[in-house]
Amino acid sequence: MLNIPKQIAYWTESADDDIETAEILIEKGKFIHGLFFCHLSIEKIIKALVVKETREIPPKSHDIFYLAEKANVTIPEDSQVISQILMKYQLEGRYPEYFPSKPQPDSAKKYLIETQKFLKWLKTML
Repeated sequence: MLNIPKQIAYWTESADDDIETAEILIEKGKFIHGLFFCHLSIEKIIKALVVKETREIPPKSHDIFYLAEKANVTIPEDSQVISQILMKYQLEGRYPEYFPSKPQPDSAKKYLIETQKFLKWLKTML
């Protein structure tokens, strides 16, 4: 039997670690890597929500929109844009043939702030 609280804690703690890593990377000018970790934090908190909703192990997917659907979460319009941006940077981290452009420092910091807000909102559903 799946230990639901333990699974939710795992995904939540991992999401927190990833957003902290994203902050460090973006502060150090490693924008593509930082945005990859922004994506991971959102992916993992949604996986915690999938566990809460389905009481099952979440799918092995990196697609924020697909996972949100599984979690029965409607991504607000203001968070859909950052979700689409983060999807672009998660691909680069996993598939070397896909190379997004390196964001400007101001854009990377803006994306980090938007990710933090989205992450905070998602956590209210746990």
